[in-house]
Amino acid sequence: MTKDEAVAVLWEYHRLHQNLKPADLLLVLGSNDERVGVYAAGLYRQGLAPRVLFSGGAGRFTEGLRGTEAERFAAAAEAAGLPREAILLETRSTNTGENIRFSREVLEENGLQPQSIIALQKPYMERRTLATLEAQWPGMPFQVSAPQMTFDEYLTDTLNEEIVISAMVGDYQRILEYPRLGFSTEQPFSARAEEAFLTLVGLGYTSQLLR
Repeated sequence: MTKDEAVAVLWEYHRLHQNLKPADLLLVLGSNDERVGVYAAGLYRQGLAPRVLFSGGAGRFTEGLRGTEAERFAAAAEAAGLPREAILLETRSTNTGENIRFSREVLEENGLQPQSIIALQKPYMERRTLATLEAQWPGMPFQVSAPQMTFDEYLTDTLNEEIVISAMVGDYQRILEYPRLGFSTEQPFSARAEEAFLTLVGLGYTSQLLR
């Protein structure tokens, strides 16, 4: 398998391609890609949910940046047309598990009890996000989505090929390893995705692997 083939296979494995239906809440999990916030604003304008909760303090890729992930995402969404009164913030979390735990606390503090949620993340984190939500918020109906982009469309000057491929590789490993720790649910195994993962590890995209 060539590098380009491996990238395409792993990118596609991480995607879920769910057809979204209206829900009670958009839960936006913070990261280093504020385009997810803009995507949330678009879904809000389409009527997919009446409230948007942005969750994120600082994580692997955002330590040291000004403001929290939630604040930066909310600002990007507001600039894209999301009304301020529709916004909730959770600014303490440092990983996906904390995104869920602290977001639930924010909802409780605001007297909100959503019966269905659309979670938004980066494209290559859709599957791991769903697996984490299923394990750590059982019983809640979730849909998961991300900006609709190909791998090449996703790349920017700051989110370059090295960063994104390494992150995809790291997330694939976490999909395999985290269920045995109770962090997430088991996901379908793909022999092609495993081959792609091993190909990219062999090519040196290892900076985001668990140690």
